[in-house]
Amino acid sequence: MPLLFESLSHQIYLSAPLFILILLGYCLTRLGKWPASISEGMNRFVFNVALPCMLFRVMSTFSQSPPVDARLLLAFFGSCLLVFIVGRLLATRLFNLDGVAASVFALGGIFSNNVMLGIPVATVLLGPEALPPVALVLVFNSLILWTLLTVSVEWAKQGSFSLEGLWRTLLGVLKNPLIIGILSGTAWSFLQRPLPLLAAEPLKMLASLAAPLSLVTLGMSLAHYRVQDGLKESYTICLLKLVLQPMTVWAIAWLTDLPPLESKVVVLLGSMAVGVNVYLMSQKFNVITGPAAASMLFSTVFAAVTTPIWMMLMTLAGY
Repeated sequence: MPLLFESLSHQIYLSAPLFILILLGYCLTRLGKWPASISEGMNRFVFNVALPCMLFRVMSTFSQSPPVDARLLLAFFGSCLLVFIVGRLLATRLFNLDGVAASVFALGGIFSNNVMLGIPVATVLLGPEALPPVALVLVFNSLILWTLLTVSVEWAKQGSFSLEGLWRTLLGVLKNPLIIGILSGTAWSFLQRPLPLLAAEPLKMLASLAAPLSLVTLGMSLAHYRVQDGLKESYTICLLKLVLQPMTVWAIAWLTDLPPLESKVVVLLGSMAVGVNVYLMSQKFNVITGPAAASMLFSTVFAAVTTPIWMMLMTLAGY
């Protein structure tokens, strides 16, 4: 028991500064009364400039890194499919939601905040060597999960799905600044040349801003959401996201004999809080906006404890 407590305390201690930055952003908006325009501007800068620069810099040496085991994609996205199906069933049978609302509900159980939360947490808890596997998941994350949501929503509306909708999803993913940063950095890495100094230094400085600014911005964004509506639904989404998904990811990683580092990466990413895209989808379809907002806020708070617990359990299991 002392060893268990010590391991958990260590994991929480390592991740605490990250959640303090989230709390800082939240307080700046709620207590400091910073206007929404500031968080919108910071969010745009982080998403369009700082994080793509960091991911380009990481992936620019990808060809010299040890090969990343592609089984991590099976573990992560296999768990997403299974948990999405469970979420869809719970939404229709437990909460009597229609097909579109059930699809967004199920998306909440699998769409992690792997950009603003997953990248800095993985860097702190697992080290820089975790970033290439994280980037590999990010490349496919939006495409696969948006496709899954598109198919589910189209099927709910029409009883079928359209190729046009899938094509629009693919184009949207390829225009994503994060994906552009990852793919262009990977392409540069195969040139086997160092970045010119004029590019390397600005990229290094911008990359150093990405993690702390993304966390502060996340806290500022969370301060704008209402959480009073649909608490039962939001707590269920949190259970799916913070308990069932990492458990399922770990099970698949174990069944496929995924190496320890990649196993920890996919479980960590699966244990992250609900991503803001779930709330955006709830707004787009005008369904369960209250539960989507509440699950974002609650899961971010709960993840400060649950993610270290998952990492501690994996360490104790010999990963």
